[in-house]
Amino acid sequence: MRYKYIYFTFSGIFLLISIFSLLSWKIKLGIDFTGGAVFDYRFSKNIDDAQIEKVFKDVGVTNINVDSRGNKQFTIKTGAITQEDKSKLDEELKNIDKEVAELSYEAVGPAIGPELIQKTIYALLLSAGVILLWVAYQFKNIKFGLSAVLAMFHDSLVLLGAFSLMGHFWGVEVDFLFVTAMLTILAFSVHDTIVVFDRIREVRKKTSESISKMADSAVTQTMVRSLNNSFTIIFMLVALVLLGGDSIRWFAVALLIGTISGTYSSPFVAVPLLVTFNDMKKVNLNFINKYIFKRK
Repeated sequence: MRYKYIYFTFSGIFLLISIFSLLSWKIKLGIDFTGGAVFDYRFSKNIDDAQIEKVFKDVGVTNINVDSRGNKQFTIKTGAITQEDKSKLDEELKNIDKEVAELSYEAVGPAIGPELIQKTIYALLLSAGVILLWVAYQFKNIKFGLSAVLAMFHDSLVLLGAFSLMGHFWGVEVDFLFVTAMLTILAFSVHDTIVVFDRIREVRKKTSESISKMADSAVTQTMVRSLNNSFTIIFMLVALVLLGGDSIRWFAVALLIGTISGTYSSPFVAVPLLVTFNDMKKVNLNFINKYIFKRK
């Protein structure tokens, strides 16, 4: 753990980039959050994505996401569109290709409303508090729970920042599957952290060394297990990203980013935080351990 400040610096850089991106560009929300329209077109000649996007913009449509499906077929997701704008759009598309065929058109409302988003945030905060107390209770030390929850939020912020950047530069939208991926990654992050913490507890029973040396020993003993477990997941997710369909590609990307971040944060964020909390005299949480967890 003598290199813990290097780990903190490395994580801090990614967190600063994530925060900057979220504040500057926010997250590009998909139609699951905002509602809108979904078009499927087949053209008789090769059409460029930018050309299609320009047609939609000229009509006045917003939040345009053009996705090529091959064989001259395109799926376009947009914000809400009026019937008048839809008629203008049909005319403009026929100007660039008289034989364009509209395969499908669907106007959809937001599947995830503001109230559901608010409840999701409350549920996340509540679950984070329960995780903190449960981990602290199991390890008889509040510092274990605090470190695990901070590492969990680290992974969440990295994932949000990554999708904010991809939304700004490549137009990637956040949909309902992204929420599912984030909840999955939070569980994975805490699970991997508890494995390392459990080994620290086992090492502590056998030696009276400093917490820093016990942490080094625990990380060394669990590193191979964590990497093997993570690589089996990463290989599968890379296959989904490369070979999976368009509907699940960004879901797989979210899981991939979260898995990599979670694998890193358990030994290199959660454990160094635990060691730092233990070494910082100004952050004295022993009174909680004494009166709540009955630990001297």
